[in-house]
Amino acid sequence: MYAIVEINGQQFKAEAGKKLYVHHIMGAEAGQAVEFERVLLVDNDGAITVGAPEIKGAKVVAEVVSPLVKGDKVLVFHKKRRKGYRKLNGHRQQFTELAIKEVVA
Repeated sequence: MYAIVEINGQQFKAEAGKKLYVHHIMGAEAGQAVEFERVLLVDNDGAITVGAPEIKGAKVVAEVVSPLVKGDKVLVFHKKRRKGYRKLNGHRQQFTELAIKEVVA
């Protein structure tokens, strides 16, 4: 059984026992249980239920493993040819690591 759930404006496939890296959830603490009720689709062993836009009564229960995980560094390089203009900027996105406990449908 899995569900497609919307977390912080992005859609994720959530299955019990799997881990997800989602954009940083403010105020989350390690070991805290969080529930996501914006479930868009549920697949229960081949029986697919699609919400319009979401399924009433369905939710995904997860536990925060690590509230702040930094992603890989992304380098942004700007250059204008023949002008001597070069600019280098780095960025590391902040994520929250979640462990999916159960999908309630």
